[in-house]
Amino acid sequence: MNNTNTHNGLANHHSHKEDNFTPETIIIINCVLNAPLMLISILGNALVLAAIIRTPSIRSTHMIMLCSLTVSDFLVGLVAQPIYIAERLTKNSMVNKVSKLTVPSLCIVSLMTITAITVDRFLALHYHMRYATLVTESRVKYTLIIIWLISFPVSGSGLWNERVFNILVGIVILFCLEISSFSYIRIYRIVRRHHLQIHSQQQAVQSFNARNNTARLKKSAMNTFVFYIVLNACYLPLYILSIRYGTSEDEWQSEWDFAYSLVFSNSSINPILYCWRLRDLRRAVVKTAKQMLCKQTEEY
Repeated sequence: MNNTNTHNGLANHHSHKEDNFTPETIIIINCVLNAPLMLISILGNALVLAAIIRTPSIRSTHMIMLCSLTVSDFLVGLVAQPIYIAERLTKNSMVNKVSKLTVPSLCIVSLMTITAITVDRFLALHYHMRYATLVTESRVKYTLIIIWLISFPVSGSGLWNERVFNILVGIVILFCLEISSFSYIRIYRIVRRHHLQIHSQQQAVQSFNARNNTARLKKSAMNTFVFYIVLNACYLPLYILSIRYGTSEDEWQSEWDFAYSLVFSNSSINPILYCWRLRDLRRAVVKTAKQMLCKQTEEY
């Protein structure tokens, strides 16, 4: 009898907890969370993009890729998040179709671009003597075009078959995370080997130059590694859900809302990471912000 009462009490407690966190409540919470993230993404990435455009001295193949990432993150805040919020609140079928096409495509572009930046840092270390001939401006632009073009068919599959879409998204995320992980393992080994070689050499001019060059590349690789860690934290839950629901008959759960919000947060975090880790870009952003503020002051 006591066991029955205890079981009923736990069931009532569980039922009461579910009443407090209904799907509608989860949707509202996620919309509230996405509102500030959306503003940070728009303003932060717009400022970074303006700084890159206004500062020719910092432009390079690496910065071109960073510029593409900034554009995709900016569009996540400007287009993807508002559409996502509208779809979750209205449940409109047309808005739902637009959301399925735009939201995943922009997130996939961001993910694949960060992966390309990771590979770029590996090539800069592994083929440092031939890097300039291997990674040219035209090749970088073609790669970015391919990335943008790939994202739309993957997203469009969601309009045809949700299960296929979930599997494709899971494959893309897994592929990007594996490529990034492989690149960083190789980067770590290269940097460690160079570090040991420099310590074994005499303090000659060549050794000094090699040490400076290795330190610069090591810092660049470490900067990208920070992006990679944040990327894993933001995209791993979505990958797990994509594989789980893409290969089973389970219905979509409220966890999807939190997973997408976490992915959206990556677009808000990235401009903060740029200004923290990239000194030249940080200076350009500060300079651009001051110029904009002065221009606004003069207009008033």
